[in-house]
Amino acid sequence: MSVNSYLNDCASNLVLSSNEKDSINTSINTLETRLNSYFGSDIKEQFKFGSYTRVTILPRKVDENSDVDYMIVFDNSNNYKPQTFLDRLKRFAEAKYSTSEIYQSSPTIVLELNKIKFELVPAYNSWGTYYIPDSNGGWMSTYPNDFNDKLTETNNNNSYKIKPLVRLIKHWNINVNYHDLTSYKIEERIAYNMNYAYYTCTSYTDYAKKAFNELKNLTYDISILNRIDRALERIDKAIEYENDGKPYSASEEIKKVFPEV
Repeated sequence: MSVNSYLNDCASNLVLSSNEKDSINTSINTLETRLNSYFGSDIKEQFKFGSYTRVTILPRKVDENSDVDYMIVFDNSNNYKPQTFLDRLKRFAEAKYSTSEIYQSSPTIVLELNKIKFELVPAYNSWGTYYIPDSNGGWMSTYPNDFNDKLTETNNNNSYKIKPLVRLIKHWNINVNYHDLTSYKIEERIAYNMNYAYYTCTSYTDYAKKAFNELKNLTYDISILNRIDRALERIDKAIEYENDGKPYSASEEIKKVFPEV
């Protein structure tokens, strides 16, 4: 198997299984019903967003912190602060999911159902703009659908290699927990800075190298930059082994960057 074939297969294995998707959809249908029953007209809308809707979420078999973002849009005509709605969501979860793991992970309420984490995000809408909690107790604007559209555009422009690439890079980044290199920042950098990568990239190794070089622009942390450089060196070494007719060595080298799933 070539290095690029391995990366293609690895990216394909980093998607949710049909059982996981069915379980998530069942949980969301139940969640929606219970939220409407509990809050009534106080809820204006609710929907999935984030990496789950972009098909860049990683399965729990490789990332135990993988979660589904779920936005609950409240009536906020009284201009409440986010904590008011976070407290309401926590009381809801405790009342309707008494046997589940529930906790606040600022600025969301985390609810674990069927071994899947849901991040419940309170929000309100004003003149078409959504506002969600920031990390300082206030509100910040967000446009979740705009980012989804941008990632899809970049993916389409690059022969559908971008979403698989995002999953590969997030797989490389698992369990590192660098503040400068969160999953969202990885997706955002790739989506907005690799729209025209097809001019210079054709293979997954080309795209991976370009993505790693893009990530360097997100941080000044020497430990992160060194780790990125090691990944780039190993990709080059894997290609060199392959060109020298050493497929086993090439396979072992690329797995140091993107472990087998």
